[in-house]
Amino acid sequence: MPNRASALLAAATVAALLAAPATANAADGGHGHGPKLKGQRVGYFTQWGADSSAKRVQESGQASRLTVINYAFGNVSADGTCFESNDSGQGDALDDYQRPFSAAASVDGVADAPGQKLKGHFNQLRKLKAKNPQLRAVISLGGWSWSKYFSDAAATEASRQKFVSSCLDLYVKGNLPVLPGSPEGGAGAAAGVFDGIDIDWEYPGGGGDAGNVVRPEDGRNFTLLMREFRRQLDALGGKQGGDRQDSEKQGKHGKHYLLTAAVAANETVADRLELPELSESVDWLNLMTYDLHGPWEGKGPANHQANLYSDPSDPEPRQRSADKAAEHYQERGLPGGQLVLGAPLYGHGWTGVAPGQRGGLYQKATASAPDLSYREAEALPGKVYYDREHGASWKYDGTTFYSYDTADVLTQKARYVRWNDLGGVMVWSLDGDDERGSAIAALDRGLRRD
Repeated sequence: MPNRASALLAAATVAALLAAPATANAADGGHGHGPKLKGQRVGYFTQWGADSSAKRVQESGQASRLTVINYAFGNVSADGTCFESNDSGQGDALDDYQRPFSAAASVDGVADAPGQKLKGHFNQLRKLKAKNPQLRAVISLGGWSWSKYFSDAAATEASRQKFVSSCLDLYVKGNLPVLPGSPEGGAGAAAGVFDGIDIDWEYPGGGGDAGNVVRPEDGRNFTLLMREFRRQLDALGGKQGGDRQDSEKQGKHGKHYLLTAAVAANETVADRLELPELSESVDWLNLMTYDLHGPWEGKGPANHQANLYSDPSDPEPRQRSADKAAEHYQERGLPGGQLVLGAPLYGHGWTGVAPGQRGGLYQKATASAPDLSYREAEALPGKVYYDREHGASWKYDGTTFYSYDTADVLTQKARYVRWNDLGGVMVWSLDGDDERGSAIAALDRGLRRD
């Protein structure tokens, strides 16, 4: 995922499409009662985003078109447990479950009461789910900034059991700590908010943030960690199965908790993962098919950050693309129905870009430009270019070039998912959309059309 710091800066300036149509209710054995939606539609909800609001998700129409909200992020402690705190850079319990919402800011128009045990985003997610019965919420653990101790937590059988137990106790059972000076929390305070776990370990075996603990055996331990999550989630749901397939067969005999993971669109990182074994434990993997190019390439060339298909004209030797990454994961053993394709609701930019032959594409730059959300990029002056052949779009004003997914590209990606029997689509992140939910609506169009 984009790192926490860059997401803050930007704010300031489906498992399902198999032979039979997948639905939002498939994950719990069909026990839901909401409208059926084709494919998984996963949206990351950032804890810190200036426009991260469950009410906005509801009123924009996003909620009715989603099947899963991934709440980002929960942290992993140095002792290998999930935790909540109000320590800067480590945790934000205030926004998670302590901050009171006014009636005007609340999903249902009801203000939080002073003595209420659950407030903050967690309570708003609970209200959002009540209005959208097809919608599930999972807690996403890690991310770019909070993956430091995953390797330690996954290193041994004992550490895995301890870590998984702590995460389920805190988030799925909802046993939130009562922190000093605040009445919120307590046993079961957040019970029913989260329907599972999403692991965003960036990355097993290295390549993530500086200072992350890394081991050569991380890939194997990641498999074992996900297996332990599956085991404990099934036990909590009253199931006896030891893997995803077994638990699905017993869907009507207990609650099925979701288990997913975000994975890199990078062959080197992908090749460290035991994909056939992982597929036995997870419901699906969210493939981060974005950030293929970006501001770390400050002098350019200005390039696509999330193109669907590779362009032979791309001067970068690897000629990366979402399609190439998706094919690689499937060739390595991940069933297509368990691959959820990621799309960005933000753009990367460059300045000092000459026009060239294609509106600045593949031209050198003098510097990178600040990241912008989807809605900010849409509002910029300049000409929009849509390359249907390669599933890419950008905006260019004669000197500044922004690579971002327009509504046309988002619909094209959703159709690609449907036509290739993939599991669904995922976006980072919901707060990047406009007030009408145009980006999520564009994905919905692509998943629904015949």
